[in-house]
Amino acid sequence: MDTHSSIIIYNVTVYSENQTLKNGYIKLTNKKITEIGEIHQCVREPKDHVIELSPSYKVIPGAIDVHIHGVNNADAMDGTAEALKTMARTLPKEGTTSFLATTMTQSNEAVEKALRNAGAYIEEQTDADAEVVGIHLEGPFISPKRAGAQPPTHIQDPNVTLFQEWQKAAGGHIKLVTLAPEQPNGLALTSYLKETNVVASIGHSDSTYDQVGEAIEAGASHITHLYNGMRGLHHREPGVLGAAYLRDELFVELITDGIHCRPEMVKLAYDQITSERMILITDSLRAKWLKNGTYDLGGQPVHVNDTTATLADGTLAGSILKMNDAIKNTMSFTNCSLEEIVKMTAENPAKQLNLFDTKGSIKIGKDADIVVLNENLDVEMTFCRGTLSFKKED
Repeated sequence: MDTHSSIIIYNVTVYSENQTLKNGYIKLTNKKITEIGEIHQCVREPKDHVIELSPSYKVIPGAIDVHIHGVNNADAMDGTAEALKTMARTLPKEGTTSFLATTMTQSNEAVEKALRNAGAYIEEQTDADAEVVGIHLEGPFISPKRAGAQPPTHIQDPNVTLFQEWQKAAGGHIKLVTLAPEQPNGLALTSYLKETNVVASIGHSDSTYDQVGEAIEAGASHITHLYNGMRGLHHREPGVLGAAYLRDELFVELITDGIHCRPEMVKLAYDQITSERMILITDSLRAKWLKNGTYDLGGQPVHVNDTTATLADGTLAGSILKMNDAIKNTMSFTNCSLEEIVKMTAENPAKQLNLFDTKGSIKIGKDADIVVLNENLDVEMTFCRGTLSFKKED
């Protein structure tokens, strides 16, 4: 196709930033969204590539997965460009167009290798795949009491100097850090992250409600995978969970596979937190898109069946959730609208990562990161920066 021509997706329902157009079209030119409107407004040029569908097809902004470790036998901790390339090529199948390559608690050497690799990859990546928009450092600055599937032997106290070294190794691309602010030096690191425009996220944390309040004062603005790896709700101690429900300063991640938390708890979180603050994540492992079996997570064997990934002792170890299934599940569990889904998968993460000027909604001038869903909310097509990155086979 002529690189100077445009792609027009015609006669679809377009979920744009400010309105939903039932008989709409969207034009993509040179990696950007250049026109949005109703079909009677569409002017086709001879060179344009027109994809004509029907209003049962829905065009939404691509999802931004701020917490994903791996997919399709690749993991950010592999520390190779090939692993990140595999992730970036696979994720458009589930409607994800941007993501944070997420590390986990490991030796300092292993973490630094993964960070150097991801930083270098971000500088060199191509437009045809999902974009790595930064790195999520999950651990090792977490609570041993709330380790979950993070290897306890490598957990350490928050350390500003070590973080500075790692941020330098990553080329400045660490955008979000999961930490336990109640640990020694936790508030100091939280403050430093805020000062340097890195999102400080409370996770794998045994913080009390008051300690979360102190962390918010220091600059925390995010909660890692609600319910999992945190002090829960008690009527005399609201804990991290209570703070997630009540503190409007916090964006809150949720894994909506129905396993990490029951559907009723997804509904409870949605009713309390609302789509204004919730962010859907997958927290997925290399086993996603693979067959059942045993796979590696940070040197630990993880057993995967059709829906669940666990360590040998039964501890949940990330997910094999696909983003389009997270969307379907969330709509089923909460009865929310697709407009609200767009907030939770695209707008909120883009705002949290300071990317909303270029991503996170369908608006003229923004990156052409869009997903076409059919009437069953299956992914039909995904465009990453205007390039068709995935098309469902008939």
